[in-house]
Amino acid sequence: MSFEFEIKYESEECNARLCEIKTKHGKIHTPVFLPVATNASVKSLTSEDMLSLEAEILMANTYHLFLRPGIEIIESFNGLHKFMNWHRPIMTDSGGFQAFSLGFGIEHGVGKISNIFPDEAKEKPKPRGEKIAFVNDKGVTFYSPYDGKKIILTPELSIKIQQVLGSDIMLVLDECTSPLNDYEYTKQSLLRTHKWAEICLKTRETDQALFGIVQGGEYKELRLESAKFISSLSFDGIAIGGSLGKSKKDMHRILDWVIPLLPKKPIHLLGIGAVEDFFECIERGIDMFDCVSPTRLARAGFLYIHPSDGGNVKNKFRVDIGKSAFKKDDTPISKECNCYTCKNYTKAYLRHLFMTKELSYYRLASIHNLHFFLELMREIRKAIKEERFLELKKSWLKY
Repeated sequence: MSFEFEIKYESEECNARLCEIKTKHGKIHTPVFLPVATNASVKSLTSEDMLSLEAEILMANTYHLFLRPGIEIIESFNGLHKFMNWHRPIMTDSGGFQAFSLGFGIEHGVGKISNIFPDEAKEKPKPRGEKIAFVNDKGVTFYSPYDGKKIILTPELSIKIQQVLGSDIMLVLDECTSPLNDYEYTKQSLLRTHKWAEICLKTRETDQALFGIVQGGEYKELRLESAKFISSLSFDGIAIGGSLGKSKKDMHRILDWVIPLLPKKPIHLLGIGAVEDFFECIERGIDMFDCVSPTRLARAGFLYIHPSDGGNVKNKFRVDIGKSAFKKDDTPISKECNCYTCKNYTKAYLRHLFMTKELSYYRLASIHNLHFFLELMREIRKAIKEERFLELKKSWLKY
């Protein structure tokens, strides 16, 4: 295996830890945030941009790359690394999230950013239409949004696609459940996910690492069952996925149930990416995170700021650059930030670009937001090493 995992330091004040993952494309230092390169590109940014931001690993998406450009094209480049000119580690999602986002996500009106925690949503989730992904014991049936072609993604096919992509870390195909799925459906889904996990292990033919995924929704009995089952298999790491309850308190409770049962392997929390989540989940033992939020919110005009600039849990550590208050503001987004955008451009200029829909805005805003996330992870790693993680958490979250 071209994959090694070592715990370098464990905090004495909580379950936070520093770990090192070695792959054939380089090292990953945890806790770490994975920028999402869904279509083999972090939206609006180049691989060179990601190098300058010192990203150690990116996450690409099996489902989307299978549809476009197609596996044959990526295979002709001997995998994703050469295709996208990124020679550091890559993790690939399995397509399991799309089973949710194109299925119950549409039917229930929930998503990994929108209404992910229904009890904390401003409005009650509403259906957004009819789902276009359907799950049974064999796999997930999709209908391509590009040509309507029927696609059946099985656990075997997901692994075969990821092997062609050549990612350093693969994920098993699972069913990501909705926070509105009931106990009976979640139990049925869990049995299916466990069966798929075993199939994925048997299908793997390369030295790529493979992470299993703990499911079970908000139900303690199911989460404990899944944590024990996935831990019993020969995975290189463990991801925690699916619905994490109806509130962040539910998520914390689920992590408190699950993490003590997991082996000494990297632990990835799928699809979570808010400042307070990083602190709460790292404190509980999470090593890895991925989320589209920094770039998606950048495109919507939301830019991250530090506590010294007024960032807090209430305003979600961000400002809305479209506000008229920034029309003549000659200061950077954040005085504490040394990213390319903050060193060269003012809020007034960025607001102008945003309001006129200039394409350069998306790049500058995305650079800032990703720098914010990656720098926060570096600051957290330093604090863990110096035994002041809880002090840092308190200074950011004020509780």
